[in-house]
Amino acid sequence: MKILKKENGYTGVDASIAIVVIFIFVSIIANLIYASNSRAKEIEYKSKATEIAVSAIEEVKENGFKAYDNVNSSSETDTMGNTLGKSVETDQKGFYKTITVTDYTDIPKNSDKISNLVKKVTVKIEYMFKGKTQSVELSTIISKEN
Repeated sequence: MKILKKENGYTGVDASIAIVVIFIFVSIIANLIYASNSRAKEIEYKSKATEIAVSAIEEVKENGFKAYDNVNSSSETDTMGNTLGKSVETDQKGFYKTITVTDYTDIPKNSDKISNLVKKVTVKIEYMFKGKTQSVELSTIISKEN
């Protein structure tokens, strides 16, 4: 009489396949979580840089044209003592601000206009993210009032 073996239970191959499938799903989920967190951090940095730039633009508008009277793109400071044309660290660690002032006559195709009447003030905020320099740039126009 022949005795038949029962094949109940799991084999080593079954367990190996289950471990591989679980590993694949876990790695996919981990990759999705990392990408999501990375994107959220990038948005956080960009929002902070935008907040700093908007604050600087509001300060420019609050100071008015008087702070930039007789100031042009080659000037190193405005009449309030703010550094122009050079990157300066902000109150927020890791964020650097550059303010440039351009007279309307220095903008191409406007050389025939009256100088020191309209200024374009640009604020650029730079920061590092994932080893690369990122930036946010905002500009405003201010004019002399009579």
